[in-house]
Amino acid sequence: MCGIVGYIGHREAYPIIIKGLERLEYRGYDSAGVALFDGDKINLAKTKGKVSDLKKKSEDTISTKGSIGIGHTRWATHGVPNDVNSHPHYSNSGELVIIHNGIIENYESIKTELIKRGYTFESDTDTEVLINLIEEVQKKENVKLGKAVQLALNEVVGAYAIAVFDIKKPDEIVVAKLGSPLAIGMGDNEFFVASDASPFIEFTNNAVYLEDEEMAIIRLGKEIKLRKIKNDAVAYPNILELQMNLEEIEKGGYDHFMLKEIYEQPRAILDTYRGRLLADQKLIKMAGIDEHLDKFVNANRIIIVACGTSWHAGLVAEYIFEDLARIPVEVEYASEFRYRNPVITDKDVLIAISQSGETADTLAAIKLAKENGAFVFGVCNVVGSSIARETNAGAYTHAGPEIGVASTKAFTTQITVLSLIALKLAQEKGSLTDEQFTSFLTELEYIPTKVEVALQSNDAIEKIAEVYKDSPNCLYLGRGYNFPVALEGALKLKEISYIHAEGYPAAEMKHGPIALIDESMPVIVIATNKGHYEKVVSNIQEIKSRKGKIIAVVTEGDVQVKELADHVVEVPETLEALTPLLTTIPLQLLSYHIALMRGCNVDQPRNLAKSVTVE
Repeated sequence: MCGIVGYIGHREAYPIIIKGLERLEYRGYDSAGVALFDGDKINLAKTKGKVSDLKKKSEDTISTKGSIGIGHTRWATHGVPNDVNSHPHYSNSGELVIIHNGIIENYESIKTELIKRGYTFESDTDTEVLINLIEEVQKKENVKLGKAVQLALNEVVGAYAIAVFDIKKPDEIVVAKLGSPLAIGMGDNEFFVASDASPFIEFTNNAVYLEDEEMAIIRLGKEIKLRKIKNDAVAYPNILELQMNLEEIEKGGYDHFMLKEIYEQPRAILDTYRGRLLADQKLIKMAGIDEHLDKFVNANRIIIVACGTSWHAGLVAEYIFEDLARIPVEVEYASEFRYRNPVITDKDVLIAISQSGETADTLAAIKLAKENGAFVFGVCNVVGSSIARETNAGAYTHAGPEIGVASTKAFTTQITVLSLIALKLAQEKGSLTDEQFTSFLTELEYIPTKVEVALQSNDAIEKIAEVYKDSPNCLYLGRGYNFPVALEGALKLKEISYIHAEGYPAAEMKHGPIALIDESMPVIVIATNKGHYEKVVSNIQEIKSRKGKIIAVVTEGDVQVKELADHVVEVPETLEALTPLLTTIPLQLLSYHIALMRGCNVDQPRNLAKSVTVE
């Protein structure tokens, strides 16, 4: 949620900031702004709408000169989306300016006190309160900007990533972080600030990721100065070499990032198991598991916490772990986990799943589990992210940057990692025979090729989308391993096309949802030939007898379902536990094409953000 970009150096700041904000559009936002220092004054422009609107307004109304500046995309929390509530925000004196991601929970009490002291406020935001608090501390304590930021942040409750500029110190930007990501790019006598590395990847491969409750003073001609916000202790920057490249964050000839990322899944799955899956040696190598194997093997249970698409991947993992490794698994919404006083012990293993590695609810669940002695393992996609740092061990998915807000390759690569872990544990526990284990490894190696085959159904799916693009409702049904896929398919349709869709276990239709079936209700049924095929066929017959429209995802060569369904999409045959990696592909494509035909913004659906860094 929200995006931060800042620059200080020898280049013109404005084009860097605008391009950076465009690259952060995937995070979700409703307004944008920029503040530039031209040597004499701060030139500020901000507007409700897109970065393209900001660009036009900036170039029409202000000077875009200057080699220092900050920019922001805002996802509204306090105050409606409008020009006034957009960031950046000035202090009352006009000397300080701030951009802020996150929420200041005690802003109302601070605002009340500041009003008593003569401060006035133009916006409804907590951010304007924060910048005036910093100014008040600066004046009252007679301290420099960095110290004022530190003292002010010790008075606030909430989450933040901020960048602050003082017109009196034109060679300095102060940044700080708690609960919301912030990266500093280290160039040749220039620095970049951003919510992630994508805004500055073509300028430098070196970055520092701030830890929670750390701040940095960035000054031209000097090394960055890191301090702990709570106790003022000196911190030392850990400079990481970025693995991202510019091609990965561009569309590469595709019309949308979502479509590009759907088609990247064969490579992403291969990259995820590359070096880990050694079928010829009948071996799985995963350092995060190998070094802590006893924790998993001796666990009383595995608790999986996640949100959204990652939660659906966790549901697939529940089937895989219990089926293959015979370890009890509970899957929890991270957003509910810590609020229900869960029973956690040192015999539990908690697996936290998050594409971004910054999901606030999942981070809170991790902290609670660690406090209660559980071993915490992270599965995420972003190197150096908060979850990667907070967990005891973990595994990256290696999916590459996922820009589209609706996750696609994150889902399949998370399932791939979790399958590898389950197979590793099954081998260690002896719950699979050598023959079964080898069969799984061999089949998982073939999955990228089979995903490529599944993608060949795109044209047929586009024709199906044309038939159902105006449907107001849709049901998705699956059983066993493919029940979570039904949930994920319904979520994709909701996210990007704004059609009401629900996923159910197919057998639950008789317990209520079948009342919704009529000739106008499309029902997507996952009916592969593994697992509960005959049962699903019976469920399809129940729908057909009530005139429901059936879109079936079946295994290649299916005959029985073809006779019942209105539309059929085939996927290659594979082991039951691996079918979600194939059956999800046509559901992603169906959602994409329906959303496109409805004129929706596929990559940036309304009201949504890629990285949810507030509760």
